[in-house]
Amino acid sequence: MRILQPPGWKRPSGYANGVSASGRLVFVAGQVGWDENEVMRSDDFVDQVRQALSNIVAILAEDGAGPEHVTRMTWYCTDKGDYLDHLADVGRTYREIMGRNFPVMTLVEISGLVEDRAKVEIEVTAVVPEGDA
Repeated sequence: MRILQPPGWKRPSGYANGVSASGRLVFVAGQVGWDENEVMRSDDFVDQVRQALSNIVAILAEDGAGPEHVTRMTWYCTDKGDYLDHLADVGRTYREIMGRNFPVMTLVEISGLVEDRAKVEIEVTAVVPEGDA
């Protein structure tokens, strides 16, 4: 994976402006903050982010991929303020689970998610280089 950073552009914090990668594509459907039994254990925003990211890592592992292979993330939040108010904790949680891989990211504020208690849903695309597991 190669980060695309045009000369003279300010380096983004926590994401990349562009990524170039080749290999096997892995697509992960939007994950919310429920556990493997589809039970929402918390209404706390950061707890839901932690669980959604953990779900993503578990799904990636099923195809021999990991957080380091994620090239694109789309975050859907029901309240942008919730995200911004907890940005430091979200960042810390992200690094604990995803490491220091900062792919292309988009955050979209939406009016609601299918799961009523869900505050965030995250979908990803990963690219596993040829020859990796």
